[in-house]
Amino acid sequence: MSTGLNGKVAIITGAARGIGRGIALRLAQEGVNLALLDLSADQLGIVRKEVESFGVKATTYVADISKREEVYAAIEHVVSTLGTLDVMINNAGISQVKPIADVVPEDLEKILNINIGGVTWGIQAAAAKFKQLNKNGKIINACSIAGHEGFALLGVYSATKFAVRALTQVAAKEYASDNITVNAYCPGVVGTDMWVEIDQRFSEITGAPKGETYKKYVDGIALGRAQTPADVAALVAFLSSDDAAYITGQSILTDGGLVYR
Repeated sequence: MSTGLNGKVAIITGAARGIGRGIALRLAQEGVNLALLDLSADQLGIVRKEVESFGVKATTYVADISKREEVYAAIEHVVSTLGTLDVMINNAGISQVKPIADVVPEDLEKILNINIGGVTWGIQAAAAKFKQLNKNGKIINACSIAGHEGFALLGVYSATKFAVRALTQVAAKEYASDNITVNAYCPGVVGTDMWVEIDQRFSEITGAPKGETYKKYVDGIALGRAQTPADVAALVAFLSSDDAAYITGQSILTDGGLVYR
């Protein structure tokens, strides 16, 4: 049975590496035409070539998702270049490993602007375009296991992901009458550069040897291995598909069995 993805158009923020790249590759295999958004033009070009090898159309756009006007401009670029928009994937985000006692205003402002602001502007811009095009749309946000449970030394990061879960629920309610669904995916321990950075910061703060924090969390996963970007991308592909048409407002854990809700 067709999932209805072939020929659709999706935009992915934070598409230059890690989970974003994994999502791009999976959707390209499903026949989705892609707009790849990130701050790294060079790396975006590499991912664009990778997805185009599957025979789909792709475009790249350099933008800072914390800036509302740049997100809106990206949406306009996508529609003018690829003709329409069907799926908005607000994937971009940053981590922050720091005890609450050490957080300074600059830390707070940066992560709030990216992790909460970027998702907010992405929801706004995509929903406005879906309504203008008079079509159903799907908005999919990057949450985390830290959106379901606060983790020590990841306090502000956890708070931003709790916020993404709230934004996902609220947007689902507000846009349901426009036939726009809004959901989120909640990864756990993924073997990407972000987790290398998290492990390094834990090492600096706690004195744990490099790799120990990563191993500790992986050892707690029921399925016995770290997650891959492809694992996350499989859920995102499902949420992008016709099979998920009756799902909205959900922030779905995809962590191999680490946090249970």
